[in-house]
Amino acid sequence: MLSAISAGVVPLGNIQAAADPSRLASHRIAIVIDDLGNGMQGTQDMLNLPIPLTVAIMPFLPTSKQDAEAAFKKGHEVLVHMPMEPFHGKKSWLGPGAITTDLTDDEIRKRVEGAIANVPHAIGINNHMGSKATSDPRVMAVIMQVCREKGLFFLDSKTTPTSKAPEESTRAGVPLLQNGLFLDDVYTHAHVSKQIRLLFEKSRKEADLIVIGHVGVPGKITSSALREAIPALQKEAEFVHLSDMLPWPQPIPR
Repeated sequence: MLSAISAGVVPLGNIQAAADPSRLASHRIAIVIDDLGNGMQGTQDMLNLPIPLTVAIMPFLPTSKQDAEAAFKKGHEVLVHMPMEPFHGKKSWLGPGAITTDLTDDEIRKRVEGAIANVPHAIGINNHMGSKATSDPRVMAVIMQVCREKGLFFLDSKTTPTSKAPEESTRAGVPLLQNGLFLDDVYTHAHVSKQIRLLFEKSRKEADLIVIGHVGVPGKITSSALREAIPALQKEAEFVHLSDMLPWPQPIPR
């Protein structure tokens, strides 16, 4: 079935799948779209997808509040997409209010609290970049403390296998979720098509699967690929909001 797709040749909408009610009851997919907040291309395309979405919005940017309000009005969930220091790359790439490992505990707290206040309707935080910052237990301990105080959960984007988010979230008593697949970490049609195929494969094996895509350079590519794949994916699994996967008795009220 999936082998019929070759990058850029066979439309993803041509995938066929037989609906299986028992699978739909036990397999769920949460789509998270990162990098909103700066009027990036593909933003409206993503918000108009006919499925529940969770959108991660970078704080302190020209359309941060506007994008958060637009997403909320469409029934999507909102996260703070917290800029955090990577192992490689320039700090200047992160944007305003970034969390870096040279900051004091007080400054980290101040920046996280400010970001939360800047993004309306946020119910959680995930990291933008952040391989170095998420690997630092001191930094993550402060972030988790703020999450606990504000009643937010944390989504680890898993930009590094050395992330300390699991340990520090446990210590702080903060619910943690983890990314299972990047759709567009390479900005090409061929790569996104390959990742969509992998999404089908993983959705059949994993009861709960969290998938991250982006607006910006890959925004149009990813939104189009998702739109084409949705009908077939809906025969394999149920699309849900991210909070529906939280290890809590009930999802976050909306």
